[in-house]
Amino acid sequence: MTLTDQQATSRRRSVWEVGKTALLLGLTSFGGPVAHLGYFYEEYVKRKKWIDEKTYADLVALCQFLPGPASSQVGIGIGFMRAGVWGALAAWLGFTLPSAVALSLVAVWLQPNSWGDAGWMHGLLLAAVAVVAQAVWEMARKFAYGRLEATVVIIAAAVVLLVPGAWRQVAVIAAAGGIGAVGWRKNVAPSSSSAGIPPSIRRSTGLTLLSLFAVLLVALPLIRTWIHSPLLALFDSFYRAGALVFGGGHVVLPLLEAEVVPQGWVNANQFLAGYSAAQAVPGPLFTFAAYIGMAALGWKGALVATTAIFLPSFLLVLGAFPFWHWLRRHPRFQAALAGINAAVVGILLAALYDPIWTKAVKGPADLAFVLGAFLLLAVWKWPAWAVVLVSFAGGLWHSFVQ
Repeated sequence: MTLTDQQATSRRRSVWEVGKTALLLGLTSFGGPVAHLGYFYEEYVKRKKWIDEKTYADLVALCQFLPGPASSQVGIGIGFMRAGVWGALAAWLGFTLPSAVALSLVAVWLQPNSWGDAGWMHGLLLAAVAVVAQAVWEMARKFAYGRLEATVVIIAAAVVLLVPGAWRQVAVIAAAGGIGAVGWRKNVAPSSSSAGIPPSIRRSTGLTLLSLFAVLLVALPLIRTWIHSPLLALFDSFYRAGALVFGGGHVVLPLLEAEVVPQGWVNANQFLAGYSAAQAVPGPLFTFAAYIGMAALGWKGALVATTAIFLPSFLLVLGAFPFWHWLRRHPRFQAALAGINAAVVGILLAALYDPIWTKAVKGPADLAFVLGAFLLLAVWKWPAWAVVLVSFAGGLWHSFVQ
């Protein structure tokens, strides 16, 4: 066997090892993105020693700065550094596949519209209220700690609630980023960490990937107006959601709800019930896309939606690698991100009221149920999947006793 053949065989083994490890994580990683990062640290840094602690910390920081699912992006970055582009794909596929398949099956099960008023469905809706309320609370403590940030939160929530149109969230995020960059840049200190991501991508390649990200973001809505294809419309909606979600997976909720419910792909109850179900499975919350795609257009829809919502992560993470050292030391960039993070808290706050609260809470008993679920999440620190299962069981029991 020649040296080239040996290298190819070694690379294939590395890709296989990355995919197998990521699949195991995808089957067992409950608890949301923060917990996922802990699982990744234990597996990739401590046990397998694929990267060192400083590189891991720098990669996590990069993915926190970028829009999209941070834990999936970290996995993509580790897979790339371990086994190239195929390693990145293997890491994403392994981590994503279990929850995507599970939520696709849930979509088939929840498909009949006649189940919309079932007690177990209502239990899932109430669980969604508690889960999002806790997300708003935790994000507000982290991103709305000052008067300026809190003001942006309230203004963003008011705009989203009062101004119609699916693009209002995008406009709010862009405006908040501009306000942060102009008004807060003197208040944000640049990073001084000495950790670094290995420069495994040329700057020209990085620019190409970032340019492709921007071109798709602008071009897909235009192409959608010319070519009337349900799958293309689905791809456009989910690509924009994956490209514009800052602050964690929960923020995908208002962006997607404004896109998919008016289109008639799912109704409001199915949307929120699927969102609750996404809390009860391991892996990334963004696989909620598979649920909506399956409910809307079958297995092709699930494949298209899942691919579209994660594609921006590939383009951004790999494209940003060569420029991360500059970005992390640029005060204006960090200030813009501070404004964006405050705005997404407001967007999520608006979503907590409409559609979540308005669809789920119908009276004092529902409010009491939500308060109990919130207590379990925020005070007793129950995992979200456990609260969702309890809510489902409670709704099911209520259906039987009525």
